[in-house]
Amino acid sequence: MNDVTLATLADFPAALERHYAAFPRARVHWAPASWDGVPSEPFTAIEQICHVRDIEIEGYQVRFERTLREAAPFLPSVDSERLARERDYARADAGRVLAQFRDARARTLELLRGVAPADFARPADFEGYGSVTLLGLVHFLCSHDQQHLAGLQWLLGKLTMERA
Repeated sequence: MNDVTLATLADFPAALERHYAAFPRARVHWAPASWDGVPSEPFTAIEQICHVRDIEIEGYQVRFERTLREAAPFLPSVDSERLARERDYARADAGRVLAQFRDARARTLELLRGVAPADFARPADFEGYGSVTLLGLVHFLCSHDQQHLAGLQWLLGKLTMERA
């Protein structure tokens, strides 16, 4: 595991909070007329942070643990749109969501820091990605984080266009 990836994962909760804070409070539920070009899932700002929290806990933490415990497990993708509907992301308390995410990311980092170097080569079959190692999953988590920062910036750009 390289230091830059761990540092990027560790820095992400603060970056997510800063990006979310850039939205006027009255606009955290705002959605553009078209989602064409969105670099993340088509979620509003509040829905983005809920999604990131749930993917951390129910996606990547589960994937990491199963990859460490099982022989080449099949790791299903998470139906993000279903979770958003079922959990009514639009009504979530942002402060609570961000705190839950910070705690979850701390647990993820604790888990990863405790992995023996050889175990990063453990294989899994990740739905939609194919054969992957634990280390590959870590990089996909880091990439997922960046997609959602980009999604929030994209939303801010669209919001600015609406106000112009």
